[in-house]
Amino acid sequence: MMAIQASDIEGSRIGQIRTSPDQIRTSPDLAPRQRRAMGEDPRGGQVLTTKVGLQMPAGMSFDDWEKAGRQLSGIVDSSSWWLGDWLVYGKDHYTDRYQRGIRAAGLQYQTLRNYAWVSRRFDFSRRRGALSFQHHAELASLPHDEQEAWLDRAEQRKWTTKQLRSAIRAAREDEAQVRTPAEPTRRLEVPGSRLQWWHKAAEQAGVDFERWVLVTLDSAAKEALDALEALEELDRLEDDHGPAEREGAAEPGGPAPSGRPAITA
Repeated sequence: MMAIQASDIEGSRIGQIRTSPDQIRTSPDLAPRQRRAMGEDPRGGQVLTTKVGLQMPAGMSFDDWEKAGRQLSGIVDSSSWWLGDWLVYGKDHYTDRYQRGIRAAGLQYQTLRNYAWVSRRFDFSRRRGALSFQHHAELASLPHDEQEAWLDRAEQRKWTTKQLRSAIRAAREDEAQVRTPAEPTRRLEVPGSRLQWWHKAAEQAGVDFERWVLVTLDSAAKEALDALEALEELDRLEDDHGPAEREGAAEPGGPAPSGRPAITA
């Protein structure tokens, strides 16, 4: 049986991690030149990982090479969950210090925040081991019931992330064709980071995401239109009565203001 040994990450030794059927162990991180000098080349079909590369054994069979690729892919995918859960824990337990930990670890906060957002959207009990982190990320913005339905389909049909994304898009287009809305709808392209930011605000407000978007946009539109209406009213007064009467009408009995009064939106 082939085993992959993982070196320490950024000089910090990580505890022993076991996977089935193979096993991942930590080992001191040595540069290839040091390892060759010490006679520590891979033996027994082992693949050694270090911070600077992957050391492959001589005469490795195709099956072992393929198995190593699957294991490495699993480690990369799992690391997204690990980092997301790590940040969630830090934010929950060390509110005033977690950013210092991120800087000390040399990690990008924006990337970690994306991971943490997906981790929060899927409790441990709802994560599907047969699907990748990216599968879950594709569904993170959906309501709970829709997430479960799409996870079931992706798992049963063994969809790739691209296939899942295409299926969701096709389903949305079918729904749009079936519906006969009273007024036309439009699609708005929004950057993923902005969408996650809005989701966080909706969760903070304790309302459904779509309702939060509609209420927020309606409120902003009302303020803008109210301000525009006030300006148009002032313009009409100026056209009908001239600047002097317009200014006098602005504050009866008081001093005539100079220039157009400020409108607070």
